[in-house]
Amino acid sequence: MKITAIDTMLLRIPYRHSGPPTGFGGKVWTTLDTLLVRVDTDEGVTGWGEAFGYNVNEGTKATIDTLIAPLCIGRDAAAIGALMADLQRKLHLFGRGGPVTYGLSGIDIALWDIAGKRAGEPLHRLLGGAARQKLRAYASLLRYGDPKVTARIAAEAVERGYRHVKLHEIEIAPVASARGATGADTAIMLDTNCPWSLGEATAMAKALAPHDLFWLEEPIWPPEDFAALARCAASRRCRSPPERMREVPSTLRRCLPPAPSRSPSPASPRSAGSASCARCWCSPRRQTSRWRRIRPISGPACWQRFTSLPLRPARCWWSGSMSISRRRFSAISSPRRTA
Repeated sequence: MKITAIDTMLLRIPYRHSGPPTGFGGKVWTTLDTLLVRVDTDEGVTGWGEAFGYNVNEGTKATIDTLIAPLCIGRDAAAIGALMADLQRKLHLFGRGGPVTYGLSGIDIALWDIAGKRAGEPLHRLLGGAARQKLRAYASLLRYGDPKVTARIAAEAVERGYRHVKLHEIEIAPVASARGATGADTAIMLDTNCPWSLGEATAMAKALAPHDLFWLEEPIWPPEDFAALARCAASRRCRSPPERMREVPSTLRRCLPPAPSRSPSPASPRSAGSASCARCWCSPRRQTSRWRRIRPISGPACWQRFTSLPLRPARCWWSGSMSISRRRFSAISSPRRTA
């Protein structure tokens, strides 16, 4: 079965949120932008994937259209592992992260979609089987920098039924206001997007300790300083999962700490695809994990990531509660309150 065509489609879905206008790089976010990847074959089977994302969508689209897709035409769509390994070697000069890896991710996801359709099976069975059918959701807030706004939106999330709320603040006051607005029974996570040195991160973790964070995410700059991350986590000021997986699995394997309470959160649209994420989840070093977090970006990769859950049961959260059947899923933005 040969690949005959690869097309990309930039999908923009209008949306609104409860906070003030926000964005990145001079662009205010008023749409949820998703880069879809379509792979056609000579047997008439078509697969769909998703490539990360946000403001770099246009760059990823150009990378796929002009660089990656020509290398895929005529290749065997069923030999996913061999094709992806060959592409990574040929394209390593252009980076092991960023638009090249995002583009490879979208194509990989589409190829696994094709594999599932040919086999007549959902993807999780091809990758070893799903651990569970339902996942608890968490609400992921934007960065507001205003304690009153943060408190209001965090309280709204709890009113909608969420028992886990993730903030993206970098100052103490908004975190404190969110804790006060949500109460002690709500798990508060904090993703700071890599702002601090090791010393600053350790000091902030100590200052944040009274607010009982469930975890402190991405505290260290540069994000690939795995030794600093390990030292930060070892301080026990706050639980700190490894950085989100932005590159290929070989990068993540170097930063996995031995402690069973740590867990990575790979995202298939930017981490070399579905199989790469599955390999990380099923690594022998992860078999004792007490919980795992799956974090969808948007679009069809939500389903792809859900169906590639690890082989062993684990406590998980999903941004939108979900029920799954053989071929489809339904996502609900406001899950019913659960204990």
